[in-house]
Amino acid sequence: MPDNLFIEGRPLPSPTPFLFSLIHLDPQGEKPLYWQIYAALREAILTQHLQSGVRLPSTRDLATMLSVSRNTVVNAMNQLTVEGYLEVRPRSGTYVADDLPEALLHTAIEGNEKKKLLPSDNRALSQRGGKLALNLGAAKSRGGQHLAFSYNRPAIDEFPFHIWTRLINKEYRQSPLSLFRNNPQERAGYAPLREAIATHLRVARAVQCDAEQVIIVSGSQQGLYLAAHTLLDPGDDVWIENPNYLGARIAFLSAGANLIPVPIRKDGLDVAVGQNLSPSARCAYTTPSHQFPLGYMMSLKTRLKLLDWAENAGAWIIEDDYDSEYRFSGHPVPALQGLDRNRRVIYLGTFSKVMFPNIRLGYIVVPPDLVDAFKAARFTIDTQSQNVVQAAMTEFIVQGYFSRHIRRMRRLYAERYALLVAEAERILGDRLPLIQSNSGMHLIGWLPSGSDDQLIREKADQHGVSVAALSDYYLGDCPKPGLLMGFADTKPEDIRAGINRLARVLDEL
Repeated sequence: MPDNLFIEGRPLPSPTPFLFSLIHLDPQGEKPLYWQIYAALREAILTQHLQSGVRLPSTRDLATMLSVSRNTVVNAMNQLTVEGYLEVRPRSGTYVADDLPEALLHTAIEGNEKKKLLPSDNRALSQRGGKLALNLGAAKSRGGQHLAFSYNRPAIDEFPFHIWTRLINKEYRQSPLSLFRNNPQERAGYAPLREAIATHLRVARAVQCDAEQVIIVSGSQQGLYLAAHTLLDPGDDVWIENPNYLGARIAFLSAGANLIPVPIRKDGLDVAVGQNLSPSARCAYTTPSHQFPLGYMMSLKTRLKLLDWAENAGAWIIEDDYDSEYRFSGHPVPALQGLDRNRRVIYLGTFSKVMFPNIRLGYIVVPPDLVDAFKAARFTIDTQSQNVVQAAMTEFIVQGYFSRHIRRMRRLYAERYALLVAEAERILGDRLPLIQSNSGMHLIGWLPSGSDDQLIREKADQHGVSVAALSDYYLGDCPKPGLLMGFADTKPEDIRAGINRLARVLDEL
């Protein structure tokens, strides 16, 4: 029988059920048992279920009570002692520390709910922080597994991980030690990878660049953040497509920019409206090869108009070429940057849509006179990238695996695209006509006027189908409700089943 708990020499009744109510162990849990004991006791101390001066049972008795090894309990108690929650008194026992700072303690209230912090002046966000939090709410992804139509994921199960693993392992085994050190000469990224990217972009995307203009970043979001903070001052106007990519919206707001939503037509960004709203904007953000999210391609005429405006206004254009590799008829459309004669375009690309999202590898191509500024800005937010991953990526490109994988995925996505279009036409008909763009990794389906696309998104989620509401991507009113439906990471059988589930959702509403 374990010793009683004591406070100021007085025994507390029924210690066994009391401690059992505090400590719930899960032998199959992700956290080790000692950590579960540590966390439970720490929380009990912070909520004053275990008050200062309380004597705890011996480690042997506590281990017996919890049916764990004594070492497990010893490890937990030692951690709490080191952190100052417990104190050991020679020839007396282990006690909850007497001098816990009052600021650490918070009292549990009815229903086991913790005290909530109330808004106050000294906890207020900046205006910029408030805007970021508001826009991030729209960008939050939903949890859980979905049968079909997640729009932002490549077919990860089709990626040649056996090749990638071999290349990574080779770099760890054979690379010189210098690869594992910070190298001030490579603040723009691993030089051979920059050369490989420049060569690929010149051939595949008609981008005018050399390796010196390529800067490696940890994905497109870091690239957008870097461009926004290097090019913009707080209060600068930025043209942003409407509807638009939420990550771009957040990046520009983080730099204190004033967003100017410019509508999208079938031939791309409406330059005339942008000039009307803010003729001297500092920057324009665009996705000309496959507008996100509507999927339209910017016409040559509109591209030239946009470039002409940028030159006359002394403005920059950020071209986000996020999934241009996937065009299913004809050749991929050359990048806007390739038409730029005045070096006004900053070109942004990512490997996440071709490889796998967690590779966290992207790149920016900047005009030669901006290279030093972008290198310095990159250094302030990320002093060094993962050279081993970049070295493996270099081999993946140079040895031809990258182009081969793109060609294979292009065929696979074309088949899934065609199946989605056919099944949607057959089962959904006029209830959800799709915009057919023959490119990319997602489609837009139009809903009848007056539909609540956010409600439909929520109902679809309950049926195990992941669609996105078009209205979430508009600044201001959404002129026509719609759904974003991905097909790249959805198998044929799941496309068919997903369309049937979506049909039931539309029938219910």
